[in-house]
Amino acid sequence: MDTHVSSEAAAHIKVTPINGNIGAEISGVDLRRALSPAEAAAMRAALVKHEVIVLRDQDITLDQQMEFGRLFGDLSIHPFSPNLDDKREVIVLDYGKDNPPHLTDQWHADETFRGAPPLGTILRARVVPEVGGDTLFSSMTAAYTGLSERMKAYIHGLEALHDFKPWRPLFTSAEAHQKKLREIEAQFPNPWHPVVRVHPVSGRRILNVNAQFCVRIKGLKDDESSMILQYLYSRAAIPEYQLRVKWQPHTIVMWDNRAVQHYAPHDYYPQRRTMERVTVAGDPVVGVEGAYTPEEGVGPLPDGKGAKIAPPGKRPIREFERGLY
Repeated sequence: MDTHVSSEAAAHIKVTPINGNIGAEISGVDLRRALSPAEAAAMRAALVKHEVIVLRDQDITLDQQMEFGRLFGDLSIHPFSPNLDDKREVIVLDYGKDNPPHLTDQWHADETFRGAPPLGTILRARVVPEVGGDTLFSSMTAAYTGLSERMKAYIHGLEALHDFKPWRPLFTSAEAHQKKLREIEAQFPNPWHPVVRVHPVSGRRILNVNAQFCVRIKGLKDDESSMILQYLYSRAAIPEYQLRVKWQPHTIVMWDNRAVQHYAPHDYYPQRRTMERVTVAGDPVVGVEGAYTPEEGVGPLPDGKGAKIAPPGKRPIREFERGLY
């Protein structure tokens, strides 16, 4: 069911939820022109509420994509990705036969090796393969909500170490490489982030660990840390928490990196897939303060789990029940 934003000045914008826990498609927006303050506010509100927003048929320039990103905050430069020479805030992800995809086929949030990970990421499809090449997203808000109260209480107050470990193998033993590695280590000292973070806008609690950048949990033995992390990582794979986006040329997707993990399968290789990415800088991660208490005002997830089976008379009779009632 379509829902309109509340502001009359942006009433032409339609926000259509895609799944029960994550994702919405936005229509009525043309990013080739500057958005009004009301339109920009509507986009920010939709991102916080739905965590992933999808805009189709947006044939825009890189400058327009960057301007869209600036509606959410300052843009950041990725220290390891192939950035454009004249627009270093833009990453070009151009994979195909001669440049196989890598690192994306794992659930992760972007750049959590930073003390202040990105607020969000904006990805624009330039070249789309005929088959495959979708992107999956998973709500870590839903992942946290779906935990038992006992598990929530256990992970409350825990912190996990994050590191840019996927790119460490790129540095050779050459002196110049090792010097550059030391410089980057000084620029991005390993942060300890809370395992459960609080969204700075919605106030919702979010599961804040991902397999790509997490190393260990503070205060636990290595095997204990690994066991807990592996369990928490697995929450991203629950279908009820997920959204799968099928790309078309000029599709733009923005996700709230504070609340979402994503996964880009390599199932399109050796076809070509070209994406242009802009990243919005974020703020330091804040955890839940004080002793553990259940999250207030949060109802059950729309996943059907725990729902009672309807009694006979309100549902079709099963074969074995014939003659029993």
